[in-house]
Amino acid sequence: MTLKQKLHKIIFGTDTRFGRLFDIVLLWAILLSIIVVILESLKPLQLQYYKFFFYSEWLFTFLFTIEYIVRIWISPKPSRYIFSALGIVDLLSIVPTYLSLALTGTHVLMVIRAIRLLRVFRIFKLNYFMGQGEFIIQALKASFRKISVFLFGILNIVIIIGTIMYVIEGEANGFDSIPRSIYWTIVTITTVGYGDISPGTPLGQFISSVIMIVGYAIIAVPTGIVSSEITRQRFKGNKRECPECHAEINNKKHLFCYRCGTRL
Repeated sequence: MTLKQKLHKIIFGTDTRFGRLFDIVLLWAILLSIIVVILESLKPLQLQYYKFFFYSEWLFTFLFTIEYIVRIWISPKPSRYIFSALGIVDLLSIVPTYLSLALTGTHVLMVIRAIRLLRVFRIFKLNYFMGQGEFIIQALKASFRKISVFLFGILNIVIIIGTIMYVIEGEANGFDSIPRSIYWTIVTITTVGYGDISPGTPLGQFISSVIMIVGYAIIAVPTGIVSSEITRQRFKGNKRECPECHAEINNKKHLFCYRCGTRL
């Protein structure tokens, strides 16, 4: 086994003792680097421990840069890793520190490293959660058109109601423009209710009451669409599901799960 193959098994796999150890150490390094960035944002600590934060950040960035380069080097298809979701996140987690040399303050964007903590699913073999995550993504993709039509309808509603409230309330009650009135409509229909703008006329208050009540029904619509699609996806085509990792088995003749090897 060549050096690249050994490193590939350790860095990209968790089936070996060293592979598991590498990922656990990596997770701790990511977590500590995030803590450093968060603590550095506190002004008293920033002034008192400036050098510590500075050198710590560059140390973590240096380590993650080496890791990123090594991952590219040992990948059978480097472009596949570079343009993968984790590859892009890995790159974005080190770029801000280098940008901070030219643009002050960009290093705080390093908190994007928190996304890399999702590797914990791979480390502890939580295939169940990964399988269910893929299942939800498929359901969301299938629901995209329905939700898009729904959102388009909501967009028309908030524009119409916002315009009506602009005419009824006017500048005297804070509705000094149609965009601001639309903002109020969105805040009200989602039942957030910041309270920075409120209607003062009886008609405006009546309309806002109706919007609030309708808002509860509107919020439930996307949930119903996605829930219905999840149910349809689960029973579509009478596909089998692995009892261990819950992967969908398309071929009824298969005796073992293609993902985890569990006997079906």
